[in-house]
Amino acid sequence: QVQLVESGGGLVQAGGSLRLSCVASGRRFSIDNMSWYRQSPGRQRELVAAISSSGTTTYADSVKGRFTISRDNAKNTGYLQMNNLKPEDTAAYYCRSMSPVSDYWGQGTQVTVSS
Repeated sequence: QVQLVESGGGLVQAGGSLRLSCVASGRRFSIDNMSWYRQSPGRQRELVAAISSSGTTTYADSVKGRFTISRDNAKNTGYLQMNNLKPEDTAAYYCRSMSPVSDYWGQGTQVTVSS
């Protein structure tokens, strides 16, 4: 059974940092493209950052220069380092692991940024 488990969310003041982790089990994570999405109440889920199996990264304009996505295939883990957090970054954050024949989501971790 494939599982993605996120951790690292929490409450932080504006300007602070958090590091989210996403541990994959039940499949060979290294072949997947991995991404982070977020969703706040009343809004659609949006792509925050993505990293391909070869390490190519992309970011939403709103997080460029502040967030860094990375992966450690040996640990089957993806990361999202979030610096200089803003109140508008408050959301539930979800990791996604996707290949041409599969698509898995984690259960989400809440990030709350106070002003």
